[in-house]
Amino acid sequence: MSTPSSAPASAATPPSRCADSLADSFATSYAGVVAFIAVATEGNFAKAGDRLGIGRSAISRSVQKLEDQLGTRLFVRTTRSTSLSAEGRRFYERCQPGVERIIQAMDDMRELREGPPSGRLRICSTVGFGRKIVAPLLHGFREANPNISIELVLDDGPTDFATDRIDVSFRNGRMEDSRVIAKKVIPMQMMLCASPGYVAERGLPTSVDEIANHRCVNFRLASGRVFEWEFKSGGQLRKLSPNASLTFNDADLVLQSVLDGHGLAQMAAYQVCDHLRAGRLVSCLPQYAPDDRGHFMCFLSRQHLPARIRVFIDYMTEHIRAMDLQILDNPVVKAA
Repeated sequence: MSTPSSAPASAATPPSRCADSLADSFATSYAGVVAFIAVATEGNFAKAGDRLGIGRSAISRSVQKLEDQLGTRLFVRTTRSTSLSAEGRRFYERCQPGVERIIQAMDDMRELREGPPSGRLRICSTVGFGRKIVAPLLHGFREANPNISIELVLDDGPTDFATDRIDVSFRNGRMEDSRVIAKKVIPMQMMLCASPGYVAERGLPTSVDEIANHRCVNFRLASGRVFEWEFKSGGQLRKLSPNASLTFNDADLVLQSVLDGHGLAQMAAYQVCDHLRAGRLVSCLPQYAPDDRGHFMCFLSRQHLPARIRVFIDYMTEHIRAMDLQILDNPVVKAA
């Protein structure tokens, strides 16, 4: 019994044609994905073309080829608007991190080739820390790095690095998000304070339990939850939600209310250290202050940081640590 002969070599697809097909597919996919990301980000084809430096028609053709290749519609187009389809939104979420990494890699190589760090930095910080600590240091950083432009966004809410295009975020407290790198700049000391006028009228608590007998001023977080006061007692963390006579969603208003003698509040040392040293505030229960909080600079887990981000992190770390923001070892606080 004879066996079937193998197919002639000419019936197989020539290797060169396979290579050409792969190259064509890659070229179409990459150009289409870049165009697609630009349209999704800018909201329409014309703005996407301006951002990429090519015409609207070229953007449209690239997206159309990508849609044909994927066999699905990525945008819902009308005469007045362009929006992502359900499939387009899913594709956007999957593609964006990869495209951003490619862009970052190219920016990094360009910076290495062209010399001094340059480009745009978008920084986010909690409102209080951003106003008092971060913003005043930006002027010195800009003088040292004139080719870097900075936008500072103050927001007490969580940071969405991808959607908000954030390069570095300053966060307070404890960091539990494994998706980002969190560099601890300094410890975050929490101080229970009152004004001398309040102390003369009402005295100070001598224990955590006595706080319930005092007027208190609370801070409401961006999440809507009221900030819990924390104390370390017997090696254990104790949280307290005091009944407040006043509650604010702005840390500066909490501080001003305490300075005006309206009650006690637990605030970060960076807010109150100058007032404590000048005698405008008095601290109490420093022996119960929590010791596991910090001020952090957070950024995405990238193996190779762009030079502009790297120099910013180094500059801010050095200058924040040089500031006299720690107060717990001060004799004035210990005496209180």
